[in-house]
Amino acid sequence: MTQTARQVLQLNSSILGDNSVSNQLLATLTERLQAAGEKLEIQQRDFSVEPVPHFDEHWLQALMTPEADRSDSQQQKVDFSDTLIAELKAADILIIGLPMYNFSVPSMLKAWNDHVARAGATFKYTDTGPVGLLENKKVFLVAAMGGVHKVGESDYLRPYMQQFLGLLGLTDISFVTASGLNMGEEPRAEGISRAEAEIDAAVQAYRQKYSKQNQDYKEEEAA
Repeated sequence: MTQTARQVLQLNSSILGDNSVSNQLLATLTERLQAAGEKLEIQQRDFSVEPVPHFDEHWLQALMTPEADRSDSQQQKVDFSDTLIAELKAADILIIGLPMYNFSVPSMLKAWNDHVARAGATFKYTDTGPVGLLENKKVFLVAAMGGVHKVGESDYLRPYMQQFLGLLGLTDISFVTASGLNMGEEPRAEGISRAEAEIDAAVQAYRQKYSKQNQDYKEEEAA
């Protein structure tokens, strides 16, 4: 039986391109997923090459204007946001680089979040609060930090992203963190080494869970 390729959406949110540690670790993660036998089709967005425009009043107005009444400029804005949402919906696996900029996420990643968080498309409002409409997706978040930060104290990017993705219904999240990258050669090397070990552990855990899900599905089909 031919293995069906898993669709991957990879967000390289660093502004540093090939010099980015988070980008390098994302490459390591995808390589090790493939080495573990995962067949992947990767859709990559590199924010250093193709910037994500920030969501503003004009963008909101475009979304709120009926399609028949939109100007060409408004339709282009809607089409861009729709494309980001379609990429996210199509993904089986979401991989996001999280370089820490001033204790939080890069502004273009926040912009991407603003584009894809749309009521009726990726979440809905109910009497008991918002409910995510995206499910059955695996998320890997790969953080890179110049110093050493504690969640909720000087690190806001990891809890923020967990909260945001939860809004969309994405709760199966594995964190990888490289810290101490600007604290000298030895701490940097140790931080990257720990992150690579966390990648190995996260890939192994994912493969075990995914293999069990496939086995359970095959048993149900045979019953």
